Amino acid sequence: MTLNPPRAEKRAHSSTVHGFARSDDYHWLKADNWQEVMQDPSLLPQDIRDYLEAENKYHEVQMADTANLQENLFAELKGRIKEDDSSVPAPDGPYLYYSQTVTGGQYARYCRKLLDGTHEQIMFDGDALAKGHDYFSFGGLALSPDQTLAAWSYDNKGSEFYDVRIRNLATGEDHADLLTNTSGGAVWAADGKTIFYTTQDDNHRPLKTYRHVLGKAQSDDVLVHDEKDTGLFTGVGSSSSEKFIMIDIHDHDTSEVWLIDADRPGNAPRLMVSRAEKIECEVEHWDDQFLIKTNKDGAEDYKVVVAPVSDPSPKNWKDFIPHRPGIVIVSMLVFKNWMVLLERENALPRIVIHDLKSGAQHNIAFDEEAYSLGFGEMREFDSEILRFSYGSMTTPNQVFDYNMRTRERVLKKTQEIPSGHDISLYKTRRIQATAHDGELIPVTLLCRKSTPLDGSAPLWLYGYGSYGISMPASFNTGILSLVDRGFVYAIAHIRGGQEKGRAWYKMGKLEHKMNTFKDFISVAQHLIDAKFTSRGKIIAQGGSAGGMLMGVVTNLAPELFNGIVAEVPFVDVLTTMLDDTLPLTPPEWPEWGNPIESVEAYKNIAAYSPVDNVAAKAYPHILAVGGLTDPRVTYWEPAKWVARLRELKTDKNLLLFKTNMGAGHGGASGRFDRLKEVAFVYAFGMKVAGLG
Repeated sequence: MTLNPPRAEKRAHSSTVHGFARSDDYHWLKADNWQEVMQDPSLLPQDIRDYLEAENKYHEVQMADTANLQENLFAELKGRIKEDDSSVPAPDGPYLYYSQTVTGGQYARYCRKLLDGTHEQIMFDGDALAKGHDYFSFGGLALSPDQTLAAWSYDNKGSEFYDVRIRNLATGEDHADLLTNTSGGAVWAADGKTIFYTTQDDNHRPLKTYRHVLGKAQSDDVLVHDEKDTGLFTGVGSSSSEKFIMIDIHDHDTSEVWLIDADRPGNAPRLMVSRAEKIECEVEHWDDQFLIKTNKDGAEDYKVVVAPVSDPSPKNWKDFIPHRPGIVIVSMLVFKNWMVLLERENALPRIVIHDLKSGAQHNIAFDEEAYSLGFGEMREFDSEILRFSYGSMTTPNQVFDYNMRTRERVLKKTQEIPSGHDISLYKTRRIQATAHDGELIPVTLLCRKSTPLDGSAPLWLYGYGSYGISMPASFNTGILSLVDRGFVYAIAHIRGGQEKGRAWYKMGKLEHKMNTFKDFISVAQHLIDAKFTSRGKIIAQGGSAGGMLMGVVTNLAPELFNGIVAEVPFVDVLTTMLDDTLPLTPPEWPEWGNPIESVEAYKNIAAYSPVDNVAAKAYPHILAVGGLTDPRVTYWEPAKWVARLRELKTDKNLLLFKTNMGAGHGGASGRFDRLKEVAFVYAFGMKVAGLG
């Protein structure tokens, strides 16, 4: 069956900002009622639905010849997952808490049992909760202090508006309490009947924090904090000691923290750190002090300070762990007697243990060229056991319990690959590529030892490079389907991430954003020059802000790539940053710039915004993927990008656009449905690489 590519109708639309005139013939693809569509996808205007469904039909026809390949890939991906699996139980008082999956089940169960292993209880059955819904996301659960109740949340549209319910864990029944339009989290006060939570407005902005008392209607809830600045995110949490409720207000550069004593939930919050300080901070409580990770006083890669609980304002902060340039403090855990830092230096992580009583410290590190570390689930504050995970591109994930006092390390679990995994067949490397300005860009590589590195291999290159998010060199069972077919897999740790410290991030944002894209191109060229692959043999992949990366490098250096996979791509950057009604626009200005207020920001963004720079030239094969209810990167961004490409590109390469009509930013919610989406993406790459 043949089918002509869909052509979106052109409807004239123009605007002028700072004296610059822009034409946007596909502006109509943004539904005027987009807020309603997020809540109810059936309200999407018919003309927009017709276009999206035409594109979906077109990609189905074009990919029909990969049906068997997709089935084989799905079988491989599924075969590497232990279907009936369980997390390592985490102790909390008289119980062990864990999640489990069952054979054939799409969603996890959340369970507990007594410490002696008896009286197992399924608190939440994801498959039962998801029944009747095309999409279901379990937002999380928070236990009451006496562990008799659980506040839990769910989203059944993919729009990330969560409802919160309260479950009686003895009966399994939910109370009548229903909290709607929340951010998904809930925090208990010490009395076991008061909950704090944050709601999102119609534009999907978390601005209001409420106090809810069990048995009351949501309309009776007390507004605790009402944030007026739409450029800030609001969240509510608690200290690990559970002594304090903390309202955290922040953007990408600034933090403000308010405190409420957990045993006095009716008290008004008191200000700890004001946004006027223009610093970032992450707060934990220990003894009669607060431990604060911060960038105050120029600590670009962060330091840890201490402050008295009696007056924790910044004037009383004293350095505890000094700032060390190039060693970024990624995260901080605090126990009754211990502080644990996850640090990163030159793209490699390590765990540092601090004895808060004696001041002694020691490190946990590993010997591979590239690996990942992370913290596991820990529910007890008064504990000397640290749970952490370790893995690499070749080594399946391992979970360890580490005694911080005796330094004994106990392996609790190794990720099981039912279909088998022979580590000896693979090799991973960490190399450096030289950027346009001489900076060295870390690159992590994985391939089979038998893959020839003479330029003949196809290469799959992944990148992100925004928000200071670092890409871990972790184990991914899906990637094996690529490298087993002869691909070299590479991760480009480009600027905009935080692999080489906070400066690495800052040199990839705002007016320096072009470094992110040039770095990715430099990595691609280096891999070609070093004979890991050849020009025109690279499949590049990125999602969200990484999808923006895909759009930019496709405009700048299309000749380097054979195929581009852009998932939920942020490609209409200038239009979005000019629209302050969209969910993430004001909070994102510190990352990209505010083109409404600044002509320089306008020009900087206009120089790379993918939709604005599509030109009449040849492009690689392209697959764009979007989600109809995505509040982060709205569906019309990839829709407009594809429409512009169809209008202007001069090649005959594939251009496919797939919209998930029942999901949002993360794609399908069920674990097997998600594997089918991965299989589709891989099949596209293999098809255009001639490996289908």
